[in-house]
Amino acid sequence: MRTKMVAGNWKMNKTLQEGVALVDELKEQLKGIEPKCEVVIATPFIHLATVAQMIEGTCIRLAAENCADKASGAYTGEVSAAMVRSTGAQYCIIGHSERRQYYHEDYDILREKVQLALANGLKPIFCIGEVKEEREANIHEQVVKDQLEGSLFNLSAEEFGKITLAYEPVWAIGTGLTATPQQAQAMHAYIRKTVAEKYGKQVADDTTILYGGSCNAKNAAELFSNPDVDGGLIGGASLKAPDFATIIAAR
Repeated sequence: MRTKMVAGNWKMNKTLQEGVALVDELKEQLKGIEPKCEVVIATPFIHLATVAQMIEGTCIRLAAENCADKASGAYTGEVSAAMVRSTGAQYCIIGHSERRQYYHEDYDILREKVQLALANGLKPIFCIGEVKEEREANIHEQVVKDQLEGSLFNLSAEEFGKITLAYEPVWAIGTGLTATPQQAQAMHAYIRKTVAEKYGKQVADDTTILYGGSCNAKNAAELFSNPDVDGGLIGGASLKAPDFATIIAAR
């Protein structure tokens, strides 16, 4: 039985004080509720240690938005997977389209990040997805397959079993555009089929695949109703506790 999940990606938003207030509000929203899915919030690095203490004993789990592709050393400004784990975080987002686009993270860099995250006891939430031109050229399936093969398919079946995938059509991130439920289901089914071809049906059936890309309180239930959509990686809507709680309830 694969894990259902709703994960919030705060991105570069919220000061430490604002983040603390948001977590307090989210805890209040979820008080007395037993979500039917894993609830994860991915915060900026500076929030991690503080938020980890705040959510102790709650249903909320913690993720970093990134980690370095080096274990340690003279890499000023970088934060290693070991450092992330030491804060109490359990998950780490790797391969987000914004990291690929703005910071030129390629397959090799992402492969290193995944290996270091796993070696330090973190569960990667690995993002894949195509840009608008690739969708229009009808090569979106090949793009996603290449991303899986380039950074993940070197893993053993046991290692891959610790990965959560997040399909994010890049053309839908922060644009207000959203893949239709049919488009989301078709791509999630294709991703699961691709995983099955590499690791077998059981591993594929157990792999959690999230949808990301302008998923919000209004469209979450319809997107999540698809058999291969196991939840969402939520951007802007995760910055508003009531909206995020509504999305959690939709799962």
